[in-house]
Amino acid sequence: MKKDRGQVWLGVAGCTVNEQGQWLVVKKAYSGLKGRWSLPAGFVNAGETVDEAVIRELKEETGIDCYVSGLIGFRTGVIRGEISDNMAIFYCKMKDEQQQLFIQENEILEAKWLYPSELAQDDRTSVMLKEMVSNSFEQHQLDAIEGIDPGEIFGYTSYRLFFKK
Repeated sequence: MKKDRGQVWLGVAGCTVNEQGQWLVVKKAYSGLKGRWSLPAGFVNAGETVDEAVIRELKEETGIDCYVSGLIGFRTGVIRGEISDNMAIFYCKMKDEQQQLFIQENEILEAKWLYPSELAQDDRTSVMLKEMVSNSFEQHQLDAIEGIDPGEIFGYTSYRLFFKK
């Protein structure tokens, strides 16, 4: 079932790196990324923050429980002059390195841990991911700042800022 996302889309992607330096990547079963290595990703649902959405998407698509370490990028574009397509890209870390991968079969063809050098050489790697593996993002990430209350007047039930500490 295709959801109507309107004319402004907000998505998330999570770059998770294991102790060996391999990146968690997936091959989507649909869309322009079908059969191509990309990051686990999806849309933000109503009632969740972008960082909550990326944790959910990683778990749904790969079975891996993670936490957000920081924001490492933001992709934005306009599709066919009509749709504003935006994606927050997070650096995530596994809660437990011993977790086993499993895939969400209706959306994902394969999930795998690959080294950045392997992704850089693979013709099936998405354009965004190829660009990411050529840059060192860990030292440039924006860190999550929690525990801030902007005031009752706004009615936030969840609130986080991402800044360089």
